[in-house]
Amino acid sequence: MLQYFNRDLSWLTFNQRVLEEAANHAAPLIERIRFLSIYSSNLDEFYRVRMPVLRALQKIGEKKSSDIDSAKQADILQQASAMILAQQQHFGEILTTQLIPLLRKEKVNLLYNQPLPQALHEDVSNYFLSEVLAFLQPFALDEKHDFFPENNKLYFLVELTEGKDDKLVLLNIPSDNLPRFFSVKAGGEQYILFLDDVIRFNLGKLFGKAEIKNCYSFKITRDAELDLKDEYSGDLSEQIEKQLNKRDLGYATRFLYQADMPLRILDSLGTYLNLNKPTAVEGGRYHNLKDLFALPVSGDKLVYQKWPAGKLADVSTEEPLADVIGKKDLLVSTPYQSYDTILRFFNEAANNPDVTEINVTLYRVASDSKIVNALISAAKNGKKVRVVVELKARFDEANNIKWAKKMMAAGVDIIYSVTALKVHAKIALVKTKKGNRIAYSGLLATGNFNEGTAKFYTDHILLTTNHKLLREVELLFIFLAKRVKPSADNHIKFKHILVAQFNLQTRFVELIDREIAFAKQSQPASIIIKMNNLEEQEMIKKLYEASQAGVKVSLIVRGICCLVPGVKGMSENITIRRIVDRFLEHPRVFIFGNNGDKEVFMGSADWMNRNIYHRIEVCFPVYDQAILAQISELIQFQLNDNVQAVFIDEHLNNTKPESDGSPVRSQEAIYRHLTNRNAV
Repeated sequence: MLQYFNRDLSWLTFNQRVLEEAANHAAPLIERIRFLSIYSSNLDEFYRVRMPVLRALQKIGEKKSSDIDSAKQADILQQASAMILAQQQHFGEILTTQLIPLLRKEKVNLLYNQPLPQALHEDVSNYFLSEVLAFLQPFALDEKHDFFPENNKLYFLVELTEGKDDKLVLLNIPSDNLPRFFSVKAGGEQYILFLDDVIRFNLGKLFGKAEIKNCYSFKITRDAELDLKDEYSGDLSEQIEKQLNKRDLGYATRFLYQADMPLRILDSLGTYLNLNKPTAVEGGRYHNLKDLFALPVSGDKLVYQKWPAGKLADVSTEEPLADVIGKKDLLVSTPYQSYDTILRFFNEAANNPDVTEINVTLYRVASDSKIVNALISAAKNGKKVRVVVELKARFDEANNIKWAKKMMAAGVDIIYSVTALKVHAKIALVKTKKGNRIAYSGLLATGNFNEGTAKFYTDHILLTTNHKLLREVELLFIFLAKRVKPSADNHIKFKHILVAQFNLQTRFVELIDREIAFAKQSQPASIIIKMNNLEEQEMIKKLYEASQAGVKVSLIVRGICCLVPGVKGMSENITIRRIVDRFLEHPRVFIFGNNGDKEVFMGSADWMNRNIYHRIEVCFPVYDQAILAQISELIQFQLNDNVQAVFIDEHLNNTKPESDGSPVRSQEAIYRHLTNRNAV
């Protein structure tokens, strides 16, 4: 019987790996603190996105007509809660026993569950009265008034006595208006306070003669899903804008409260706030520790050594980029190599008088997007500009809507995907008039066209003039402009690019089957896949089948992985690595041995249900032999990583690989390799 890991528990083991990096003594101090922040932010998202699904599945399973096992779902919920509790305890230990003492050695005192030193009283009170007090809005809790805590906002519950009356008062902690931390120098040392403690220390100034008995912190996390109908005939952007206003009004999925809050007060708070059975979680004195990312501490030796992005040796300012690409394909690997080449691609196209048309997909747009500004300029310069904007990119909807409106006002033809189908492909196509013919140039990428995330996401962008590839890209843009779902009536027979909803899954199955056939003939057979998430069971079954046939399967999976490796008779020929380091691993790369004649694909698609069945994704073949060899080299560095990589074992644990030689830290090795190779 085939085995599968639960996707949510798998995701939690990924977050555990992030947490382990915060405990990595080899990492610089500030970077370790930032990994705590990333862990906290990830956990918030888990409660906003995954916890509602787990709870819903359990409820559905309780109905007799359902084939969902409610007992199994309850067990998964229990396991997830236990994992989170253990991780939270580890989080606190790392912060209090490792990182805060290390900060003290740098003469930085992060006051964490500590009394305020006398020397700081005046500064803290002045800051409270001049800056903080303006944003405080106390609200008395009683049965006559309703209060709705906003999603992931910080609050105090203040218990006080005024005259003969006991009161419960809610008080906002305005971390969305003010920095979460207040820093002050005293006696040659830096002291850092949470905004929470600035307010706690000055509660007497806010409540006057009332006796303050206790003060407890809490926050509510709410469901983040948008309620979009499967079909919608109106303006999709208007519908999403309306739903965005409701997103933070979703039902509570977590009620995180200070652990020493008495049960009587806890019950009263739940009643007053009309909480609909959220997951109540004991926490510490401070919440939203994702704010640690902005801890006001600096120092070159406390952060990663800078790795300046390299330039491509084949690209100069003396020759138009389109002419360079016309001679041979180029590959940009961010953030090791500069994203300027990609910006230049769009900028030159926008201002080239021979360019007639620009097409591009945008999934997550940078907050100050140079690419969008180039597209706006192109439209104003008289070019036909068509942009597929995905408005349903979770947590980026508002930003994407903002840019879509600006482009539309400039004359850009904006295309929104149909409601039930996301466009996650990363493609761009430029058409240029050359005499009596039209020449194509384009980009095919593993990550978003976003110069912001390109600074810390590893990705690959192929710049090409390959007409066979780009003609199929054009066919896909024509299809997307129709705003219809794929069907038998509009099916496109792609021969080169792999497109989800058309040929992506079937082609990958064929490639796996070919390796199985080689293995059965005692020929060399191997599959190397790097992706963010692996969940879809049909593709996992094929990998199990490949393992059973003797194919060597090497997986590099950053996040969710539902495949169980190393099981005799099922997956003993499969290994899974997970790499967490200074950059976020993001590319999807697929390498098939093909009996010594490698075939390499890259693209936007993970092997998840959503990517394969509910999105438009594009993977593309690497035909240029030099680029194919380069990608193979980069992946080999990651397969050799024995510093930042861990194996996922058959029990879902992260296990360190045995070091049988010199240490290999793949991101550093890749950076040095590309720097030496492309030095200019």
